[in-house]
Amino acid sequence: MRLLLGWLLNALALLTVAYYVPNIHVADFSTALLAALVIGLVNMMIRPILLLLTLPITLLTFGLFLLVINGCLFYAVGYVLPGFEVQTFSASVLGALLYSVLAWLLAALIIEDKKGN
Repeated sequence: MRLLLGWLLNALALLTVAYYVPNIHVADFSTALLAALVIGLVNMMIRPILLLLTLPITLLTFGLFLLVINGCLFYAVGYVLPGFEVQTFSASVLGALLYSVLAWLLAALIIEDKKGN
């Protein structure tokens, strides 16, 4: 149940990002659900490999290169998925940053941690 709720919250965060960032477009809620799923899968499978490969430049930039990696992955999902469009790289970096913050905030506010209870 928590996984399904987290997925819905990520789709809502993606729709919010598309509303506020001018060069990001999501066709409808079902496309947002699919995009949230694909972004989650890409972050789970491809992102760790990229983090390992770019570790030296990430250390040299004190971690700021992680924003570039997140933006590239966000842009790639927008390129592959029909109905989810990211037009510029700067919009992808800003969109990835806002998407991460919003998804984290929504999950922290709505999904309760049952370990403490």
